[in-house]
Amino acid sequence: MIINPLEFRNQKSVNSVISLSQHDELEAQFLEERKALEAKYQKLYQPLYTKRCEIVNGLKEVDGVMSAELYSIEEDQATKEKGVPEFWLTAMKTQEVLAEEIKGQDEGALKFIKDIKWSRLQSPEGFKLEFYFNPCPYFKNSVLTKTYHIIDESDHILSQAIGTEIEWYPGKCLTKKVVKKKPRMGSKKTKTITTLKICESFFTFFNPPHIPESVDDLDDDAYDELQDRIEHDYDVGIIIRDKIIRHAVSWFTGEAIEDDDNKEAEQEKKRKQGVKKDNSEHHDEDKERKRCLKKDDEDEKNNDADDNNDKEVEQEEKRKEGAKKDINKDHDDSYDEERKWILKKDVNDDDDEKKNDWFDNDNGFGLGINGLGCEEVVTVS
Repeated sequence: MIINPLEFRNQKSVNSVISLSQHDELEAQFLEERKALEAKYQKLYQPLYTKRCEIVNGLKEVDGVMSAELYSIEEDQATKEKGVPEFWLTAMKTQEVLAEEIKGQDEGALKFIKDIKWSRLQSPEGFKLEFYFNPCPYFKNSVLTKTYHIIDESDHILSQAIGTEIEWYPGKCLTKKVVKKKPRMGSKKTKTITTLKICESFFTFFNPPHIPESVDDLDDDAYDELQDRIEHDYDVGIIIRDKIIRHAVSWFTGEAIEDDDNKEAEQEKKRKQGVKKDNSEHHDEDKERKRCLKKDDEDEKNNDADDNNDKEVEQEEKRKEGAKKDINKDHDDSYDEERKWILKKDVNDDDDEKKNDWFDNDNGFGLGINGLGCEEVVTVS
């Protein structure tokens, strides 16, 4: 996925970040200085490697104090073989990954290894492994090489791997086996069928998988299988270069196993500490999150309680207002009744007064209303 810088709003900051090329320049400078430093110490190591080769192959007399075990061996048996027999085979078999690569039939040929060297390549970049053999009954080659061409060593990007073609003596090939099959009973074919079967062998290391220019024609399974083979082949080359050649004596004596175990134990310890630290941080985060959630719940409950109190107060105020209205209404109804009663009383008083006005006590007559609604004079006798 390629990000378009123009999609960002703060364009100035994005352009400023993109323009920072100092890290790449410093990294390139670091890689160059590392190569120079590596080449410098490779030259310093070389006299030690040369002396080791001479001692292992019995080309140099060894001065010094011999161990008590060697003293116990008879002189003729001690001098029977010079040097350190099977030095490289033992060192390689001690390393876990290489031990899986070395099969039983390979040991007879690997006993003849005289020395293993490596050198760095400049153009194209990479490195080359060289296996020097004493004359052996398996193949004619005195040197078997494995060359790795690398595009970017920091990212382990491999361009190509090339191995020496081994010139096997007849019947001595360790990478292929002749299989003879007899024809089935009743078959018209009478001749024995002879086929070659590929065998698992360390020496297939010198026949590395070919890296195609295009992988478009490969299906997913074939591509994954090829990728695994290429990565494994490169890992074996790195182990031989960085572990076996540089620390062959430690692998021969077995001390390197303890060092590797200690490193793995230290790495596992750091990993566990990191996991424990992460778990502790996660625990603290969970604890803080739970505390915040609890606080939020309490705040929410308090807010609900406040809301309920406000509602109760509001309802109480409405109830009081309603009661007050009812009281006022009752008061108004009482007042109306009283007012009506007073008005009725006034009307009755007026009627009485009119009745009194109808009668004239002095003259003996009064005014009244006849059935036609007209006033008439009523004489009282």
